[in-house]
Amino acid sequence: MATDSATLDRRAAPPRRVADKPKIQSPADPIARGMGLDQPFFDDKNRAFWILQSIGWSGYFFLRSLSGFANSMGWMWLIHTLLLTATGYSLTLLMASLFRRLIKMQPIWTLVLSLATVVVAAGVFSVIETWSVSTFLKPQMKPVGVEYFGAILLDFTLLAAWTALYYGINYFLLLEAEIRQREKLEGAASTAQLAMLRYQLNPHFLFNTLNSISTLVLLKQTERANAMLARLSSFLRYTLANEPTAKVTLAQEVETLKLYLEIEKMRFEDRLRPHFRIESETIGARLPSLLLQPLIENAIKYAVTPAENGADIWINASREGQAVRIEVADNGNGEGAELSASPSTGVGLANIRDRLSQAYSGGHRFETRKNDRGGFSVILEIPYETGETA
Repeated sequence: MATDSATLDRRAAPPRRVADKPKIQSPADPIARGMGLDQPFFDDKNRAFWILQSIGWSGYFFLRSLSGFANSMGWMWLIHTLLLTATGYSLTLLMASLFRRLIKMQPIWTLVLSLATVVVAAGVFSVIETWSVSTFLKPQMKPVGVEYFGAILLDFTLLAAWTALYYGINYFLLLEAEIRQREKLEGAASTAQLAMLRYQLNPHFLFNTLNSISTLVLLKQTERANAMLARLSSFLRYTLANEPTAKVTLAQEVETLKLYLEIEKMRFEDRLRPHFRIESETIGARLPSLLLQPLIENAIKYAVTPAENGADIWINASREGQAVRIEVADNGNGEGAELSASPSTGVGLANIRDRLSQAYSGGHRFETRKNDRGGFSVILEIPYETGETA
């Protein structure tokens, strides 16, 4: 069922949103917040490092102590294991401090210097481990020279695994940060593209309108010039008040089109005959602002301007399932339709295609064709979105 402009004004107000329900708090929430578990683990990299470092070496101490007791190594094994745990913990802290600098270098230097660091640290670890064995576990053992490096293979394996885990986590975090940054830049580029497409419309329209006002002034038709300036002011106030990338309701878009058509009717008078048929179901649907204005301008340029008697322009909107179908049609003489359908029409149809692609990707339909009135039709189908779901 169609509706007139009065009905549109009455129904244009966006639907009242239902107040969000208060979030139910779990009894464990304060505990989770205190432990830092209410946020992503790696949001605070420093906190995450200390947690993993402490858990990892605590696990090393527990498992190695359990192994010693299982093999009847006595209580001195506990002191030996505690010393090794403290050594590994300290060495890996020093390694982490160095790796934070190495990770920023070229990959080949990062690899070579990290490997050299692990070898040196494993050597130090082996010397301390051998001294601890000879002091606490086997007092009769007197290691000399290279005998202090007897445990270097196992210590190198342990520290190499720690290094691989360190770099693996940090490279993952760097990759994740780069992906987020790329998504942010792509979003900004998409927003800038939409804004650029929107801003293309104003200079194109302003040139024609100001040229008409200038003509009226030269002809000393002051009242008409003032009326056109007033309508132009209202139209520009609307365009400047809305964000270039914002979506508006179809009711708002129709009211803006009527402002635009009032300006154009000052130029064409009875030669421009617009007709609106907007189904009541569609007036709350949202679409990019000023999406339809270039289609009306296109119809005026190719259907109204060339014809001595002007032309009719129809703006129809209907609901089709989960989509809104919008058609802008005229009854031009056919030649205008051919020109309008050509790819050389500048900012008009090309602008609409680009804006639809930016706003909806593949979830839209854009079709141009001759209609049964002998003129040209542009048909848009876009997803039905309202203020409640947008």
